[in-house]
Amino acid sequence: KSANPQWREQFDFHYFSDRKDMLDIEVWGKDNKKHEELLGTCQVDITALPAKQTNCLELSLEKHPGSLLMLIAVAPCTGVSISDLCVCPLGDPSEREQISQRYCIKNSFRDMKDIGFLQVKVLKAVDLLAADFAGKSDPFCVLELGNDSLQTHTVYKNLNPEWNKVFTFPIKDIHDVLEVTVFDEDGDKPPDFLGKVAIPLLSV
Repeated sequence: KSANPQWREQFDFHYFSDRKDMLDIEVWGKDNKKHEELLGTCQVDITALPAKQTNCLELSLEKHPGSLLMLIAVAPCTGVSISDLCVCPLGDPSEREQISQRYCIKNSFRDMKDIGFLQVKVLKAVDLLAADFAGKSDPFCVLELGNDSLQTHTVYKNLNPEWNKVFTFPIKDIHDVLEVTVFDEDGDKPPDFLGKVAIPLLSV
């Protein structure tokens, strides 16, 4: 019930150089639980923003009245990576030794925000639910830790997909929970839910 909402929420997006450079933003309104209305859209060209500083932007909504006030910072993506199983970042003994030194007891208070990282190998799924009429699914896997989110590629027409990807996350809060969700890609429609598992970091 507001024409001037304040959200004051922060989101981290992992921006890799092979992705598109436009940040697409949509504003939606809800009349009730079922009806949603698009209130406007706008775009931000990430490449045009100065790096390593917080940019205050007032963005006019296209074809609709109103504007968005946002703070956007483009910073180096530290500690986050996606790689194939054969080039696993922890597979190199010298790199393992560097990491052991970085997180040893004597360095515990050097950087209070750098408390560690999590590496997850997403190998495969078995006997997934068939979401298509043909008795198959187009599964992909999404990993979420805090407000960080990474995902695998889609394996089409397969109930036993093999992804063989390695994901590395920086840990910002030891009480976070790793959520691993499998979806079925459904073209332009929202993906179908195929299953989920939650793993508290303190249980690892």
